[in-house]
Amino acid sequence: MSLYVYLEPDRELLAERGPEFQSVGGSLVHSMAELEAHLPRYPETLLVVMGASVDLDEALMFAAYQRLQRPLIGVVLVRKSLQPGDVIRCLQAGIRDVVEEADWDAIRQATSRSVDISKALSMTMRSGADVAPHGRIITVFAGKGGCGRSFVAVNLAVALWAGGARRVLIVDLDLQFGDVAIMLKLPPDRSIAGGIAMAGRLDEPGLRSIVTPYRPGVDALLAPGNPAQGEHVRRELVLEILDAARPHYDFIVIDTPAIVTDQVLAALDVSDWFVPIVTPDLPTLKTVRLTVEMFDMLEYPRDRSLLVFNRANTQVGLTTADVEEAIGMPFASLVPSSRDVPISVNQGEPLLLTEPLHPVSRAIRQLADRCAGTETPPEPKRGLLSGLKRKKALR
Repeated sequence: MSLYVYLEPDRELLAERGPEFQSVGGSLVHSMAELEAHLPRYPETLLVVMGASVDLDEALMFAAYQRLQRPLIGVVLVRKSLQPGDVIRCLQAGIRDVVEEADWDAIRQATSRSVDISKALSMTMRSGADVAPHGRIITVFAGKGGCGRSFVAVNLAVALWAGGARRVLIVDLDLQFGDVAIMLKLPPDRSIAGGIAMAGRLDEPGLRSIVTPYRPGVDALLAPGNPAQGEHVRRELVLEILDAARPHYDFIVIDTPAIVTDQVLAALDVSDWFVPIVTPDLPTLKTVRLTVEMFDMLEYPRDRSLLVFNRANTQVGLTTADVEEAIGMPFASLVPSSRDVPISVNQGEPLLLTEPLHPVSRAIRQLADRCAGTETPPEPKRGLLSGLKRKKALR
């Protein structure tokens, strides 16, 4: 059984890297023609690593085709150097990760993460043969404005999308002053207010009539354009919308206002993950502490909370350890401060799409891996594919 394939036209590189790949049961191919002949013989293939000498346009064409024909196959592309424009093209074509040839640890992590995603998708597809898929709901919350809640929610949705490997819906539950439409540069023609007239009988076609497509595989349910309309969106409608959406999406990311409303509580009640946002200032620290206490009172399991420290590197006298001790919960992700964040917001383009290698993008992708259950635990730097060796040993 061949789960992994390594394509490298350069025979010297193939001879150098190939033996380690073969040691974990991988197959080596020298050309795109060999790869295309290999895959039909080994339909169980989960990973294709394309070496640094593979032509970029050929790699993009291959990934885009496989995304439709063999969605379980993950493609990791190795490059001699990383150009931001090329990385964006790769992710849009469905390549799961692009890594620099010299960074062996990054290659190991990328391959392990891609295999994890493929296995998770395989389980979903197998269970979906008998039972409708049950999309996981992730609610992003902050009890104070200005914490970067909407930025995290939008970029988390894009990270979970994984370049087309999953279907994701982002829901804007800030019904008076939602920003998702602005952050994604979407027209406000459709919104959650369109569901008011369908309350009690909302079905899949009705849901489709109120969501706005953003990318193939990413949809947005926007807040009403008129704040007054938000007052007519009841708790029951929120639950009905989420119930209708779950069979059709792998993940539903919910952005919320800076106050606890009936609609927010409805979303929290059915959430699989809670993502509280904290920034290094005392007012926000206080509200997050109160939020955690509220979650405890409502008996939400703490192991379903993924605390995010936004602007974590800001030097204001509060260390990460100080904040964790004050809240009583460890951080799942540390998102650094960057001037590129407000620039991306003003441009209406998620930073994770425009600069996927940015430190902020990497931190949010790590958070997405936690939500998806595909996080690879850190390991000593032993070799190029040590993560795949561990997975092979466990099978």
